Amino acid sequence: MLLAQIRPAIVSFVLLSALTGVLYPLFVTGVAQTLFHKQAEGSLIVSGDGKILGSSLIGQNFDDPKYFWSRISATSPAYNASASSGSNLGPSNPALLDEVKGRVAALKAADPGNNDPIPVDLVTSSGSGLDPHISLAAAQYQLVRVARVRGLTTDVVKQIVNQNTQGRFLGFLGEPVVNVLQVNLALDQYKK
Repeated sequence: MLLAQIRPAIVSFVLLSALTGVLYPLFVTGVAQTLFHKQAEGSLIVSGDGKILGSSLIGQNFDDPKYFWSRISATSPAYNASASSGSNLGPSNPALLDEVKGRVAALKAADPGNNDPIPVDLVTSSGSGLDPHISLAAAQYQLVRVARVRGLTTDVVKQIVNQNTQGRFLGFLGEPVVNVLQVNLALDQYKK
């Protein structure tokens, strides 16, 4: 009697486990690999010789003045995709203030003549701590420094930024953003 009651539960458990734990994930993975291969592989950016340079979906640390700098990463170590999280530092937290002051000092040291207001996304981390984008204001703030260090005109650098700017989602949601890795790679590939 007891076995007659337990058997359907065990059979249901095994069948549903196979269906939802094996068959469905294999089906979804197969569809993703077939229809959206680049995205399913992590939207990796690969050089001409096959070397993986990064992902267009995950920020990277750039601190050389010849590059546009990303948002601060809240992960430890920095830009660690397996540890995605926000800093959870509130506006009254002294650690947030120290982080912002440190980033302001680094930006000022890299470009001492720049007296423009520093965009907030250059001194704070994103919700995931991995944001690969900066605002147009953040790119414009860094534009003169990058052009000067690379020996390029600001017009050339501005054109490269514009080519690597993603518009609003669906044409009206959000703000235009610049993918930092893509714009820095485009700058490295630019021939004078």
